[in-house]
Amino acid sequence: MTRLRMLSGIAVLTAMAASAILGAAPAVAVTPATAFADTVPQSNAATEAETPEPTPLPIPDDPSDPVRAKEYWLDGAKIRDAWRVTRGKGVTIAVLDTGIGEAGGVFGNAVKDGKDMSGVGTADGRTPVGVINRGHGTLVASVAAAPGKPDGTGMIGVAPRANLLSISLGFPGTSSTVPFSEQVAEGMKWAVDNGADVINLSFTTNTLDWDPSWDKAFLYAFEHDVVVIVAAGNRDSGTSIIGAPATIPGVLTVGGVDQTGMASRGASTQGITIGIMAPSESLVGIAADGQIVGWDGTSGAAPIVAGAAALVRAAHPDLDAANVINRLIKTAVPVPEMGETPDPLYGYGLLDVNAAVTASVPKVDANPMGDLKEWARVYRRADAPEEAEPQPTASPDAVPPLPPAEPPTEAGSPLLPTAESLRYGTLPLLALTVPGILVALGVTAAARRIRMERGRRTPTP
Repeated sequence: MTRLRMLSGIAVLTAMAASAILGAAPAVAVTPATAFADTVPQSNAATEAETPEPTPLPIPDDPSDPVRAKEYWLDGAKIRDAWRVTRGKGVTIAVLDTGIGEAGGVFGNAVKDGKDMSGVGTADGRTPVGVINRGHGTLVASVAAAPGKPDGTGMIGVAPRANLLSISLGFPGTSSTVPFSEQVAEGMKWAVDNGADVINLSFTTNTLDWDPSWDKAFLYAFEHDVVVIVAAGNRDSGTSIIGAPATIPGVLTVGGVDQTGMASRGASTQGITIGIMAPSESLVGIAADGQIVGWDGTSGAAPIVAGAAALVRAAHPDLDAANVINRLIKTAVPVPEMGETPDPLYGYGLLDVNAAVTASVPKVDANPMGDLKEWARVYRRADAPEEAEPQPTASPDAVPPLPPAEPPTEAGSPLLPTAESLRYGTLPLLALTVPGILVALGVTAAARRIRMERGRRTPTP
């Protein structure tokens, strides 16, 4: 069975400790953090806004609240600056995970719909599935789009006015009898059909390749203009290489950095498919029971970027998915350690949400993260497009007709020679045989004459 890992470690800030998921990294305590962007170079991207002049939006936000103070990425990734333009209203983020729990009602009306793909959850996809770390999906959703409390305190997501879809999956180790690959494929299709603008996948298979059924499912999302965000995986969880779905062309793979903007070695994996980096250490989120917990991993970095994608889509509703991804990577903050762009450690750089929302970025015609359809055509040996039947380019040369065949001759007696047998058999045979006989007779006569001469000369005793 393919090994699956959800990409985070969790430390619950209550008396009940949470278990690490499928070998995830040990949990760490949550401590106040320095904004990671304060210690790295600022973006070189143009800042000419394509959106209306920023004006504060009426949403409660108390930066001095102890919980929000722990969300260092709100200022480090310039999310609060982007909120002056949009909070993600009208955009829908689908979370394919263990399910978004009720969490004491902290999501309010943000979760618009849901579906269970595991066969062991509730029909609405809201009941967390699994035994170990069943609250993983709730954590992911809270980072992406928790609406926050009316008084401006408590956990708030990157896109606090976005809608959520809860698609619950049964990861290996649960009692689900539905193959995991099938759950993901069906979950992707359901999310697209039910209005997802962004899909978040915070898990890995730890293998480079993927089930062929995912080709059609992910293509379905791309062809319906959906942005797909995927976590890169964590070394501390046993992921030494980036695995699917982060290897699928067209997805935006998110790697993790620490609070100083350096690539995280434990709470992230590095590789050539990484597109962008976001915080993956000392994160906070809402557990399924509504408690605030601390966690590490690209499971948290991915929904930060998913929330950012929702803000871009809300600010630029005319942009297709390829250009949303392009905005995110082209406005990313480069770091000195990057040797090339994209870099195997940092991709295009660190997430800058305000620049992604407000900067002037030229449009592209294709997804900068690759073309799954072309990949499938080449590597799945799909049927090539039908070609037109070739047509002659010149008139054929005229060929003179063959002479008419000679009429057949009447059959004769098999005992009598025919003209052909005389011409090609009897006459050549006579030509060779008669001279031979004459030569033989001459030699014989000469020999007799010699013997007679010898008899006359021999003396009589």
